[in-house]
Amino acid sequence: MASISRRMAAVATVTVLPVVVALEWWIPPGPVRWLTPFWGILAIAVPWAASRALSRRVNDLLAYTREMPDSDVSRRPLQAGEDELGELARSLSRMATKMDQVVQGLSTELARREAILASMTDAVLAVDGRLNVSFCNEAFVRTAGHAIPEGVPLIKVLRDPGLFQILKHVIDSGETLRRRLSIPVQEDRWFEVSATPLAGAKARGALAILHDVTPMARVERMQRDFVANVSHEFRTPLATITGCSETLLGRAWDDERNRRKFLEIIHANSVRLTNIAADLITLSQLDTGGPRSEPEPIPVQDVVSSAMRAIEPVAGTRGVILQAAEICSARIVGHRLAFEQAMANLLDNAIKFSHPGAEVTVRASVAAGDRVEISVTDTGIGIPPEDLSRIFERFYRVDKARSRDVGGTGLGLSIVRQAIERMHGAIRVESQLGKGSCFTITLPRYNGAAAS
Repeated sequence: MASISRRMAAVATVTVLPVVVALEWWIPPGPVRWLTPFWGILAIAVPWAASRALSRRVNDLLAYTREMPDSDVSRRPLQAGEDELGELARSLSRMATKMDQVVQGLSTELARREAILASMTDAVLAVDGRLNVSFCNEAFVRTAGHAIPEGVPLIKVLRDPGLFQILKHVIDSGETLRRRLSIPVQEDRWFEVSATPLAGAKARGALAILHDVTPMARVERMQRDFVANVSHEFRTPLATITGCSETLLGRAWDDERNRRKFLEIIHANSVRLTNIAADLITLSQLDTGGPRSEPEPIPVQDVVSSAMRAIEPVAGTRGVILQAAEICSARIVGHRLAFEQAMANLLDNAIKFSHPGAEVTVRASVAAGDRVEISVTDTGIGIPPEDLSRIFERFYRVDKARSRDVGGTGLGLSIVRQAIERMHGAIRVESQLGKGSCFTITLPRYNGAAAS
């Protein structure tokens, strides 16, 4: 590209050279003719020098404007004169200062927003008008379970079409949308999705915030299942009591043999309702933080002996051998009544699901990590492997028919787990179908320090 000085020199040369040639031709020899080339050269050099100085100032202004977007580069100060270029230089200097302030403010705001989005526990996702990912925070990456490059189609990130349809509706309609959505990623998780449109000058998009409500959804599902199970558990004995009562109120009252049979059925189902109600009350107390008494040191040997004495009549009736192998003298911290009930439930459960002649053995020992392990082992019918993960759920029964026959409510193991967990312990189970089961409780050992 030709510079200003070169153009000015070319224009001056084209203008002055014909004049100099003409003067050399027409002026007679003498001093004036001799000075004509000098005046011609001077007429070309002066505009060239002036235009070169002007070009240098313009180039300085161009270099300054190129450096203006980069705030990290230290700019050379412009030399401002009193002419129009000087005023332009001063205007550019003021503009550069304001641009630096704006860029610095935008950078600070962008860093602040990125820090906020990165620290959010809620997943944040932004897509463009074609539903390609334009931004997502770390929470959304963890939700998806894999890295998400910018520009990838959303349908490739999450195969479930639910979020795709929500964002597409928001982009098409321009309306904000809130909806609860199940996204089957690494596991079935529920999210409260709030999607809002992003309208730009050239393109549209949408922003979605995904609040994980999986624990809440699980609790709601457990509540629905609990209500359904309680209704079912009460319905059967109540229907039996009602049927027997109606029969007795009819013509069966005069039949002594059938009358006793119906009364025994009514009594058995009344006892079953009482047991269910008692277990529900116990679970309610555990759910609400009861019992309210302070934790205290509890000798393991005393609790095991007390629970075994309470269950011995049941074991004798069913022909099951109840025995204690090794019971340590360690102490734990907790609520004695809840611990005794948990031990009694485990022993009662082991006896109910054992054949006559089977053995139920209790052991207690000090384990590693200053903890106490209490195990209840039986040689009963065992538990199928597919049921092991669910036996601590409320109203869950492995063998529903046998459980009802032996008077089980389906709440005993749930009470055990909840009571042990409130004492900062844990319970695990090992079982082989047809060979028996072993339930092991692990609790912190009391070492004389204050318990909370």
